Amino acid sequence: MIEFQWPWVFILLPLPYLINRLLPRAEIIEAPLFVPFFTSLKSVVSSSPRLGSRSWILSLVALLCWLLLVIAATRPQWVGEPVQLPTTGRDLMLSVDISGSMEAQDILLEGRNATRLEVVKSVVGDFVERRSGDRLGLILFAARAYTQAPLTFDRETVGILLEEAQIGIIEENATAIGDAIGLGVRHLRERPEASRILILLTDGVNNAGQVSPMQAGQLAFREGIRIYTIGIGAESAARSSIFSSRAVNPSADLDEETLTAIAENTGGQYFRARNIEELEQIYAVLDELEPVEQEDETFRPTIALFYWPLGFCLLLSFLIALSRLPVLSLWKKELADPISMSERKS
Repeated sequence: MIEFQWPWVFILLPLPYLINRLLPRAEIIEAPLFVPFFTSLKSVVSSSPRLGSRSWILSLVALLCWLLLVIAATRPQWVGEPVQLPTTGRDLMLSVDISGSMEAQDILLEGRNATRLEVVKSVVGDFVERRSGDRLGLILFAARAYTQAPLTFDRETVGILLEEAQIGIIEENATAIGDAIGLGVRHLRERPEASRILILLTDGVNNAGQVSPMQAGQLAFREGIRIYTIGIGAESAARSSIFSSRAVNPSADLDEETLTAIAENTGGQYFRARNIEELEQIYAVLDELEPVEQEDETFRPTIALFYWPLGFCLLLSFLIALSRLPVLSLWKKELADPISMSERKS
């Protein structure tokens, strides 16, 4: 069925009549310049039938244009039949670190050294596709935390937004783990208690933001939100110099103690991902989270229709403008009286 989002706009229908009746007509101002060779063209235009049948037809078309404009402004839409949403599932907020350290290339992906963020996109993207029946949301954080996607059943969009995430779109020289947890709590606190889950992935230590990770973890505990934390990054990598080569720990800054405490205090678990195999195993474990019963929900799909009356209005406006062109009037008169026009040209 068709519904109008802004039906009150219909009160504007009599506006042209009111303007015509109440406002004074504009004065006709003579042109300050006179061009002699336009005299013949002016006579053709003035002799064309502007009144009579043509006048009321143009007025009728103009009124139809106004009607179409008003209908378009009411935002008509087609509302479909109610669609039943999944009644089981969890509410999962995915919080992903995109700070500068996630650019480190210390994990193999398909036989090549890839950045940590590329590995996360590969594994978490597959995880998102498998979460049928769950609401998913996406938070990206570096020096600040931002909601990239609120909780939604649209897994495809969440996957696309994760794939499009790039290091540098947020100030990248710091990591606000506490703010990322706090933002996740804000999205999950209104959802059913048994289904609130936050999965946080990072490779560093909290060194930015307004809230400390432990404070945010306490807030999550009070709201009944379970947090699963994942620390990503290899523990050993070779660093070569001109004279020697030595092994270093590229994950030395990873604050495993804090991540473990947050997970345990909220009833979750801390995971360590040193390579892509471990990361895949972690998300396989998270895949096993049992769905919970939730209240039935329905939605009605809608299709916007405003562009149809708007398009017809533009077409009619174009035809009105075309009918008033002097060249068209000249062509009409030549068709009506070709002999006199040929004599005038001679």
